[in-house]
Amino acid sequence: MLTVTISMLLGLLALSVTAAATVALLGLTLAEAYSPLSLANAMGELAWGTSAEFLLVAIPLYVLMGELLVSSGVAGRMYGAVTKWVSWLPGGLMNANIGASALFSATSGSSVATAATISTLALPEQRKAGYNAPLFLGSIAAGGTLGILIPPSINMIVYALIANVSVPKLYLAATVPGVVLVILFIALIVGLCLWRPSLAGRRPSVSWAERIAVLPHLLPPLAIFALVIGVIYGGVATASESAALGVVAATLLCWAKGAMSWEMLSRAFEATLRTTGMIILITLAAFFLNFVLSSIGLTTLLVDQVTGLDLPPLGMMLAIIAFYILLGCFMDTLAMLVTTAPLTVPIVVALGYDPVWFGVVLIVLCEMGQLTPPFGMNLFVVHSVRGEGKFMDVVVGVLPFLLMLLMMIALLLAVPELAMWLPSVVSGK
Repeated sequence: MLTVTISMLLGLLALSVTAAATVALLGLTLAEAYSPLSLANAMGELAWGTSAEFLLVAIPLYVLMGELLVSSGVAGRMYGAVTKWVSWLPGGLMNANIGASALFSATSGSSVATAATISTLALPEQRKAGYNAPLFLGSIAAGGTLGILIPPSINMIVYALIANVSVPKLYLAATVPGVVLVILFIALIVGLCLWRPSLAGRRPSVSWAERIAVLPHLLPPLAIFALVIGVIYGGVATASESAALGVVAATLLCWAKGAMSWEMLSRAFEATLRTTGMIILITLAAFFLNFVLSSIGLTTLLVDQVTGLDLPPLGMMLAIIAFYILLGCFMDTLAMLVTTAPLTVPIVVALGYDPVWFGVVLIVLCEMGQLTPPFGMNLFVVHSVRGEGKFMDVVVGVLPFLLMLLMMIALLLAVPELAMWLPSVVSGK
């Protein structure tokens, strides 16, 4: 049964079947082959029950919030402000790519949206200042991955639904690793530019008066982040309600900046509908697959076989990490998350690991999947926005950042408190 499941999954991926169709076909085939009951009859009820989940409302709202911030010009002004504040560091604009990505991630929740937005803003500056192209492109692609780690994160909401864990607790667990990863990325850029100054390009000369003058451009994204996250941990609103408040704040900001128009709203709504439709369809298919796997006993069988290998927990966890790194080279990260989490979460829990901690590890692995060739989504986004040069420039540029992501996973394995400390402080346990 397990061999058939894995073979069919890999076969559908090799045929380039879309993520939602792959998950749904896998579920239907397993149901017909191994269940005496007609599990397909449950698809309607599962789809209705899952789509009625209040937490899913947060997904289109977070997407819309990010689209409105881009349309209002807030993202552009934010990037300019970050550039002036980090220009003194070796590799100035590359550090700005990471810093601006972190700030935009805190109001977007989408890795692809973050990479596309920062690419549009940063690439013209790269050409002017003469930065090393591969490393500069790599900093944009790597910075974009922060969109699924730094809260609010759409992928975390999907994981929370699958693993049945608290979204606020998961957001708290990801906060410190998110900050540490930003520091690791910036330290990497600084170290490389000190080692080889030719990589750093021409650093702009910026006065303190100019830095202070652009501080107001950093306030809107920070204020929206504080609103969205603050009301959750203040017990004022749920994750979905806080996303709605974020949309209201972003809409008011568009109006205040004079960017409000029917054309702008139409673009934002269309982009939101496309992204949300893709995510929800994959999520509904994943819930059906999860139901089938549980019904035919495959989840229990897999857990029993893995625990029966008599490997130490760390050895088993390293094998799971290696599996995800390999899978991330060939599979969309959201599809990878919803397809495999129903199988790996029970194993991880049986090994004695916290599912919230594993959620953070899995999101970091998904970040790697956004950067690993040949199908890393952020690689294609940055290259398409660039519109010139070789695709291999982006691939070469992300390699050092992949090492930093591996270091982040090693830190989470060695020091689990990196993720679990903040949730325990907030909960008082």
